[in-house]
Amino acid sequence: MERPASSAPPSHPRPGTRDFRLLWWASTVDGLGSQASGAVLPLLLLGLGHSPQVVGAIAGVSTALGLLLGPLVAVPADRGARRRVMLGSATVSALAMGGVTLALTAGDPPLALILAAVLTERTATACFEAAARGTVALVCPGPAQPRAVARLTAGDQGALVVGPALGGALYQAARALPFLADALSYAVSALCIRAMRADLTAPAPHKRDAARGREGTAGLRMVRSSPLLRLVLVWSGTVNLVVVALYFTAVFALQRAGHGGAVLGAVLAASGAAGLAGALAAPRVAKRFGAPRVVTGVTWLLVPLTAALATATGAWAYGVLFSAVCLLMPLASVVLQARALQATAPAVQARTGAVLATATTGAAALAPVLAGVLADGLSTAAPAWACGAALVLLAAHTSRRPVRGALTAEAAA
Repeated sequence: MERPASSAPPSHPRPGTRDFRLLWWASTVDGLGSQASGAVLPLLLLGLGHSPQVVGAIAGVSTALGLLLGPLVAVPADRGARRRVMLGSATVSALAMGGVTLALTAGDPPLALILAAVLTERTATACFEAAARGTVALVCPGPAQPRAVARLTAGDQGALVVGPALGGALYQAARALPFLADALSYAVSALCIRAMRADLTAPAPHKRDAARGREGTAGLRMVRSSPLLRLVLVWSGTVNLVVVALYFTAVFALQRAGHGGAVLGAVLAASGAAGLAGALAAPRVAKRFGAPRVVTGVTWLLVPLTAALATATGAWAYGVLFSAVCLLMPLASVVLQARALQATAPAVQARTGAVLATATTGAAALAPVLAGVLADGLSTAAPAWACGAALVLLAAHTSRRPVRGALTAEAAA
């Protein structure tokens, strides 16, 4: 099995700063366009006369496609096709969203056309994301990777804040404009990837795996063998489930209290801004307190905030408390992502990242279902209490000496 090697001297030149800026622009502009079109896609489908069930089914199928394709595409990405996959995926996504734009300009497109375009775009995006994992290790030296991860996370949070508002404004002007913006964002991403000078082929081990089956499971074996990566998987999966469940808890409570979409949008914008601030502060916080204290401390601090959300009654209380959760979460998640990047050999970065992403995305997809069942079966506060219990268990786990030792050892490596 490949040994962690991302901090070793590079085997080929790494332009670093310029290529990372291009990677950041590719990721952030892509996220901005996706958030803009994704925010208004349900409105478009409902406006064309389709039912909420159809809207939910399209969202569910697109998420499932991403979960299935990510681990498959990760294998060729790790074996030398990273740039080709990223460039081709961005191009296909641009064409798919361009097709939606043209169809909307011409009139009311049939559901089959929209479904085909959305699933094509989702498939290509899943391929892009799978291939992009590990690129940071190939364009940034080891000491710069934590700050690079923080900046990429901040870009994602910024897109989450600005994208929906941009999509809504464009949709008010013309319903095709958000999809045109998304198509252009993919075109910009493709140009950025094409302009990168670094060799995005990870240095492969001399000894090849005996079978394609072992190639496909290399990421899973890497996670199973590493205490640090197991912690990243458990922590990220649990906290992502909790955050999404808490968001839907706020949605249910605010809706039952008679608040409209403006209040919910304000809560979402405030939480996104808080997440952006947390991501930007994460490297400084980790440097001052150390990775073990940050991860353990953040996890314990999330517990009382979640309990307070269970007893909150007003819109302001929900907004402040949920924003506090979103402020704290990146402080630990950026640390864990950077540690995972440094602990994983470049030759298995995409496959290892696919395993971790599948766990976190799957947990996030399950969260609305669990929140809905608990809210309908018990009360609107029940999801928050359940999340609090899960966080107590997670905090106790992160406080264990072997778990803290895994973070300390990696920090010293």
